[in-house]
Amino acid sequence: MASFLTDLFTSILTPGPTHSLLVATNVSFAALQVIFFILLLLTYSVHFIVLSVLCAGLWWSINWFAAELEAVRQAEKEQDARASVEGQQRRQERSDEDSGTETEGGDNHTTGVNHEAVASLVPSPHDTDTNLRKRRSLGSSTGDLSTDSEWDKVEEADTKR
Repeated sequence: MASFLTDLFTSILTPGPTHSLLVATNVSFAALQVIFFILLLLTYSVHFIVLSVLCAGLWWSINWFAAELEAVRQAEKEQDARASVEGQQRRQERSDEDSGTETEGGDNHTTGVNHEAVASLVPSPHDTDTNLRKRRSLGSSTGDLSTDSEWDKVEEADTKR
């Protein structure tokens, strides 16, 4: 019993549902259902039936949520295991390819990079200069884009009239 209480208190700070926390939750809900049944027998009040149904729904939903969390945790573990196995296979394939040995046909080792595609992604100097010129011509001649200069232009137009 003492080890269960110790596990229960340490499981409070552990993320996710732990076994001791789920056992304590299920025991608490079972005791609450027993109390509702006893009170129903003593008072014949419909309220305890409603409370019992609400308690049962909450009890079921907590256990369902804990089961879903455990299923997700297991799926993540399987995915991590698959990823580590695939990573080891890729590393093994790379080490086999990069062993430095030549084949009988004398083919050179290629990295699988399409150099033409990479070259098309790099902008040429002509494209860069054109873009810079376009950017410079977007603003006014002074480069001041504030509304104050616009008001100055309006005031100058008014004084010329």
